[in-house]
Amino acid sequence: MSRFAAWLARGPLLTDGAWGTELQKQGLPPGECPDLWNLQHPERVEAVAAAYCDAGSRIILTNTFRANAVSLPGTDVGAINRAGVEISRRAARGRARVAASIGPSGKMLVAGDISADALAEAFAEQAQALAEAAPDALLIETMSDVEEARIALRAALATHLPVIVSFVFDSGRNKDRTLTGATPEQVAAVMAAEGADAVGANCGAGIEGFAAVCWRLHAASDLPVWIKPNAGLPVMEDGEVVYRTTPQQFAAHVPGLLESGASFIGGCCGTSPAFIQAMAPCV
Repeated sequence: MSRFAAWLARGPLLTDGAWGTELQKQGLPPGECPDLWNLQHPERVEAVAAAYCDAGSRIILTNTFRANAVSLPGTDVGAINRAGVEISRRAARGRARVAASIGPSGKMLVAGDISADALAEAFAEQAQALAEAAPDALLIETMSDVEEARIALRAALATHLPVIVSFVFDSGRNKDRTLTGATPEQVAAVMAAEGADAVGANCGAGIEGFAAVCWRLHAASDLPVWIKPNAGLPVMEDGEVVYRTTPQQFAAHVPGLLESGASFIGGCCGTSPAFIQAMAPCV
């Protein structure tokens, strides 16, 4: 049985939205790594986390998506990760649980850009640092390679914390495969067999296509399903990246996701506290 059973005893949980764009509103220059702000500007990171709690999020993430030794060589990734969890815990103040974020390495294992041993070492270092700051769970997110996700999951499970693994389904004719060709059924089966506590989908396309992916993940295993879609696909307007989906349009799809079996619902790129506030009455 998933270790999230007690969390979900009263029904699905509302998570948070995007972090990068919210940190840019706090002054993060485009292209700069947000994770470094955990040490440089912790008060601004905390403001983002607090805004999501104020909007109704019952689970918030940490600003640690890229905080691994592969993505940030030469930095103190341990300190960055520990600070990320501490910041979100302060912001939560008991109002929300904290799921610490672990993103992909940015290297292609299948292309030979990095070895499995190097990946395992990097993920183990990050997972252990996050665990030291006592989050409620670990979230491995935005994965496209099942093997990289498997390596990250094994490292995360070694901390004895509950672990969610979320994939990006944005490839194939029906946008229902990961970049490496894996289907929802395949990733759900592998993650369940490896001991994940929840499986899901995030990022990629807009919310319109997520109900079908959610249903397939739900049907393929007994694991709770984590769903965080983008606010549509971005467009360039006057040199800026813009997401045109409104909070109300986004929230209109939440009932369909719940019917498809989603246990955790939030937003990814282009979403904000306003999206979470719009979704709150539906969850």
